[in-house]
Amino acid sequence: PMLTSRTLSAMTDTDLGMKAELFQRTGSFKSRGALNAALLLTPEQKDRGLITISAGNHGQGLAFAGSMVGTKTVVFMPRTAVPTKIEAIRNYGAEIHLTDSMSDVFERMDAHRIEHDLTYVSPFDDPAIIAGQGTVGLEILEDMPDVENIVVQAGGGGLLAGVALAVKSQRPDVRVIGVEPKGANTVRRSLDSGRLERTGPIETVADGLAAPFAGDLTQAIIAHYVDDVILLDEEEIVNALRLILERVKVVVEPAGAASLAGLLSGRTEAGPGSKTVVILTGGNVDRDKLKSLL
Repeated sequence: PMLTSRTLSAMTDTDLGMKAELFQRTGSFKSRGALNAALLLTPEQKDRGLITISAGNHGQGLAFAGSMVGTKTVVFMPRTAVPTKIEAIRNYGAEIHLTDSMSDVFERMDAHRIEHDLTYVSPFDDPAIIAGQGTVGLEILEDMPDVENIVVQAGGGGLLAGVALAVKSQRPDVRVIGVEPKGANTVRRSLDSGRLERTGPIETVADGLAAPFAGDLTQAIIAHYVDDVILLDEEEIVNALRLILERVKVVVEPAGAASLAGLLSGRTEAGPGSKTVVILTGGNVDRDKLKSLL
């Protein structure tokens, strides 16, 4: 659904809509791309099974999608992942492997993939994933046909690339702005350097935006279609989470609040009174972590 808040509209000086992806199955937008990718598998790929890396939400989405099409799913995650996300992935029937950190998760996963002949489904850099996430953009155009700005979170960039591609193909005049934490800024750094960057030490409360590296396809789409990618302070993200809870009466995870944080910062340059949409990407937050943030 598209949620509204007169208070947040006034605070951002926009006509604000909030696309509430936290109500999706698995608690985030990630099930869209994962299910699309699973439905496009060949019979041979289904027989072998799927494997991926995840901070949590993509793992849940792929585990759910794998269960829907009847294939095995293996998820590699850092030990620091939110415990409730690990539990949810396990409850969807996936096999979980924990690594020491997000920086070594891909190498560990890839060795297991080769050994067991599994099909890798990227959390972001995959045409089927990007297309699935792009349906968020199509629904925004249906719900708010006169939208002028869309603010989108960037972790690996699958949602940002998908929304930008879907929206700009129909409404090239719509501004699409990405937001990233300063402590996990792979997309912005890759745009600035002109090459694919790896994330250094990840320092952000928004674990859902902590991708370990940039992707070829996502970065190419973002560079071509996205108007800007801005960086966020941690306090801006936490403040937006609190406001969403207080004013919209829904619980989002820190990554889910980042789009509103970007809009509240004023750095998205959305015009006064403009029709603007932020995406509340997920609500998979651990209770103890939420308590500490509040």
